[in-house]
Amino acid sequence: MNKIVLLFCFFSLLSCEKTKTEKHPKIIVLQPLGNFQVGSANEVLEKIRKINPNVVLRKSIDFPSGSYYQPRNRFRADSIIKNLKTKVGKDSVIVGLSHKDISTTKDNHQDWGVMGLGYHPGSACVVSDFRLSDKNKKEQFYKVVLHELGHTEGLPHCKTKTCLMRDAEGGNPIDQEKDFCKNCRAFLKAKNWDLR
Repeated sequence: MNKIVLLFCFFSLLSCEKTKTEKHPKIIVLQPLGNFQVGSANEVLEKIRKINPNVVLRKSIDFPSGSYYQPRNRFRADSIIKNLKTKVGKDSVIVGLSHKDISTTKDNHQDWGVMGLGYHPGSACVVSDFRLSDKNKKEQFYKVVLHELGHTEGLPHCKTKTCLMRDAEGGNPIDQEKDFCKNCRAFLKAKNWDLR
């Protein structure tokens, strides 16, 4: 009888420890910017729910003041991220969604056009469909969202050409990207992403 009580206490303790250390994925906040279409935002929401049920869609807001770069008719991604990260808690990550062109400083380029930007790790990123192929725009957009969310979790660019964390290197290789590679997938699963 004592052995049964001891075993029960042992397994109860283990289950309590598991509950304490079990961590839920971050809440993902989708933040449309400017004229971003509600239908497009809802499509991203439904796809994200498959990997993280903790996702919310906010109403569209204007681009942050000071983020517009008039010489190139673009919005500065770094300024957008700086503003967005103040709009979520520490258990959340926010994704700005844009139809407008966005840019950042890269190497010797003061204003480098990008499809998305996310710091690793970080609590905010921004994605634009401006530079995506019209043929596969919806699929490509979702892949870029996943790429930038990967950065916010701490993933750097990946050398695997078919991995979603591949560096675009100034082009648009997104159709060649199939999924997260084995290493990136393992990293994200450890962050409680529901990747099958």
